[in-house]
Amino acid sequence: MQHYQRIRDLREDCDLTQQQLCEELKMHKTTYTNYEQGKHSVPLDFAVTLADYYKVSLDYIAGRTNFKQGISKPTLTDEEILLIKNFRRLTDRNKGKQELFIQQLLDSQQ
Repeated sequence: MQHYQRIRDLREDCDLTQQQLCEELKMHKTTYTNYEQGKHSVPLDFAVTLADYYKVSLDYIAGRTNFKQGISKPTLTDEEILLIKNFRRLTDRNKGKQELFIQQLLDSQQ
């Protein structure tokens, strides 16, 4: 994904118009529109401003990752890691049973 698409998506996710964002960031709308349309490259200092504004990483804005907080994947809890380790120790047959059991639990929760 190109960074200009990403900055547009971030703006739209916040339900902001280009004009509203430009007023917030104190910049000219034409300049921002050119960035969002990919007509001009986003300068690093402005990318940092956007990252701070949207509380995302520069890697996310640049399209290097789909994780808003950066390249690294979200961390798992100790409980989740234990579940994965135990799952890996199961036979293929028991993995199938476990998947059915989890589906039954999810169905009964609803």
